[in-house]
Amino acid sequence: MTARITVTPRAAEAARGLAAAHGPLVFHLSGGCCDGSSPMCLLASELPPGPDDTLLGEVAGAPFYVDAEQDRRWGRPQLLVDVLPGAATSLSLEGAQDLHFVTSTPATDA
Repeated sequence: MTARITVTPRAAEAARGLAAAHGPLVFHLSGGCCDGSSPMCLLASELPPGPDDTLLGEVAGAPFYVDAEQDRRWGRPQLLVDVLPGAATSLSLEGAQDLHFVTSTPATDA
């Protein structure tokens, strides 16, 4: 499998810190409403991958999944994972640290 995500150094650092504090992590990008288009970072034991999840790569050793149908609708993009200040409005672990993970499509050289 070729990874379809790129991770910024600060996102990797945040993920490593969360894993050190909480244990194994998983990321999931659902594409739903509200913060659904922001990746959720949860304990791996809280969100095992479902049969319709597609593994896009890893964030500091934590698997990063997206719903397969959502991935297809989006055209199977390459994603950049970053972290920004301010808590997410989801149950994602980093919110307690006043951070939230975000995804975008990386710029390409034309």
